[in-house]
Amino acid sequence: MRVAIVHDWLATYAGSEKVVSEILAVFPSADLFSVVDFLSADDRRLVLGKTAKTTFIQKLPFAKKYFRHYLPLMPLAVEQLDVSGYDLVLSSSHAVAKGVLTGPDQLHVCYCHTPMRYAWDLQHQYLHETGLDKGLKGGVVRWLLHRLRQWDMRTANGVDVFLANSRFIGRRIEKVYRRSAEVIYPPVDVDSFDVGMERGSFYLTASRMVPYKKLPLIVQAFAQMSDKQLVVIGDGPDFEKVKALAPANVQILGYQSDAVLKDHMQRAKAFVFAAEEDFGITPVEAQACGTPVIAFGKGGALETIRGLDNVQPTGVFFTEQSVPSLVDAVHLFEANSDRINPQACRANAMRFSQERFRNEFTEFVTAKYRAFHSR
Repeated sequence: MRVAIVHDWLATYAGSEKVVSEILAVFPSADLFSVVDFLSADDRRLVLGKTAKTTFIQKLPFAKKYFRHYLPLMPLAVEQLDVSGYDLVLSSSHAVAKGVLTGPDQLHVCYCHTPMRYAWDLQHQYLHETGLDKGLKGGVVRWLLHRLRQWDMRTANGVDVFLANSRFIGRRIEKVYRRSAEVIYPPVDVDSFDVGMERGSFYLTASRMVPYKKLPLIVQAFAQMSDKQLVVIGDGPDFEKVKALAPANVQILGYQSDAVLKDHMQRAKAFVFAAEEDFGITPVEAQACGTPVIAFGKGGALETIRGLDNVQPTGVFFTEQSVPSLVDAVHLFEANSDRINPQACRANAMRFSQERFRNEFTEFVTAKYRAFHSR
């Protein structure tokens, strides 16, 4: 069986790239394709040392730093990837990878991290956050997104089977593409984390500082709770904004190594998570450390965290992305923290292990491939 794996772009080793790494563990002889490939030498080891076959965007000016600016060209680019010599095509897609061209004798399975959020239901939010909700430039972007939606909808017909990384994304796939999707949760390296033996008195949040992560909201909430300590780990475009909002009880550490992040996760009183995520790996990693999570109750968090209505809760939800709602959730957590057991948090996190992903993915793809060729 000749296998091709198509990913949107390979620039950093983040959540979707970890999925590619695990798919390669299942199909180590597969060939890798991507719009661009700028992985570092260290990150390339995590994809079995493979170099992807790329598109013309790889050689465009300043592509290494600004390849995302070439998004309007990516539908054309991904269609130029020649995967016609493969029996099985596996696309890992949160943008354009699912648009690769396949034939009637090829099975195309798409592991969909999400339909393009910025082109579909979250378009208005993204335009507002980037300052593109008005003016001539904003009008051009709206037109480009309109064209991108048309292409995205059409290319969904070239996928034989959709997999979603959460039930939340399964509903988005059904809404956007009118297709059903089975859920296989993404792999989380829970074995790299251990339950912390000594707990501190601080709360922790950690993520890339981009608008939808809502780091300023978390800092503003703790500014109203001067008796509670918050540690913030991460870097990104919102770093200076977050730093400027931080009162004396909030410590901004910036980017830290995995070892430092793990140490803080093991010692934190609770992990605070305010984003509406498709899945959300960091809250699972926190639970693998035995640490409860205070999370915005929407998106993938509802599937990875067990609220207080559960017999063995692992966290607390807040219902609005607002300061009062988060403050109330922190107080609710403190009133019920004795109900949350570190071992229950750890056991819940183990549902998302790498081994579980490999087993479920192998079983699913093998069954679909056999059924496809038996026809």
